[in-house]
Amino acid sequence: MENLISTIIFWAGIVIGLVIIGAILRMTFFKVSNQTVKIIERFGKYSKTARAGLNFKIPFVDTVRQVLNLQVLQHVVTVDTITKDKVSVRVAVAVQYHVIDGREADAVYKLSRPETQIETFVFDVVRSQVTTQDLDEVFNSKSTIAEAVNRELTQDMSDFGYTIVKALVTEIDPDGKVKEAMNKINAAQRDREAASAQGEAEKTLRVKQ
Repeated sequence: MENLISTIIFWAGIVIGLVIIGAILRMTFFKVSNQTVKIIERFGKYSKTARAGLNFKIPFVDTVRQVLNLQVLQHVVTVDTITKDKVSVRVAVAVQYHVIDGREADAVYKLSRPETQIETFVFDVVRSQVTTQDLDEVFNSKSTIAEAVNRELTQDMSDFGYTIVKALVTEIDPDGKVKEAMNKINAAQRDREAASAQGEAEKTLRVKQ
């Protein structure tokens, strides 16, 4: 009986030991997926950036602060503003950005939400551009607005560990009443062109007769 109890205690100890060893190994070794990094802290202080593949950390000492995506991300910012000729307009700007290689720690510790920072800069740039132009000028300067956004964001976001790939003005949407008036003007213009074409056709026919 005593031998049986001793055997049970022996094997129970082995099982418990294996479980503990397995838990420590799982806490020591970890993997990082492609196009991501993991920010490792030691006692709450930045220690290292773990890149794709198998990595290790010291159990109970090192912790994973954050998993950071290295892919190109896109954030669409919608800005409501007023043109120089007092027309309410909504401008949508799509901003593509990603973390600068080697600046992952800056991206985590210097900026909590890059989207919020991007929105702030886009608001400032778009409003400063649109308020100095009439509605027709705004429609014709989409590329100019996009270039201004790109230039401002590239300069400012680099301080936080991000680079701007591209900024595009994807939509310019004026107030509903303005759009209705523009549609009427365009319809009237097409009617005039159609009437003029019909008049020319009748004139040509009379000359031939």
